[in-house]
Amino acid sequence: MTVLPAAACQTMTEVRAGVDALDRELVALLARRFTYMDAAARIKPARSHVRDEARKAQVIANASAAAAAAGLPAGLAEALWEILVESSIAHELGEWDRRHPDAA
Repeated sequence: MTVLPAAACQTMTEVRAGVDALDRELVALLARRFTYMDAAARIKPARSHVRDEARKAQVIANASAAAAAAGLPAGLAEALWEILVESSIAHELGEWDRRHPDAA
């Protein structure tokens, strides 16, 4: 099925096709984002460097500002990015541990 712009959709089948296509794109972008978490785990010299609360706050603030500029509902980006950043940290910790099995 051809994915139409939202304004051109006339049926729920068309809307759902658009949403499903966007969800696939979002998953691909998340997978790409996590490759940067792998790179961070490779680059950071110590496990204690993985969690950086100042950077976490900056990432969430950046997403919040971009969401506001895009006209998204208030609080949406903060809630989503809290989960995203915490999941990213957990992934990076696991990757750091995998790369440094002898670290204490």
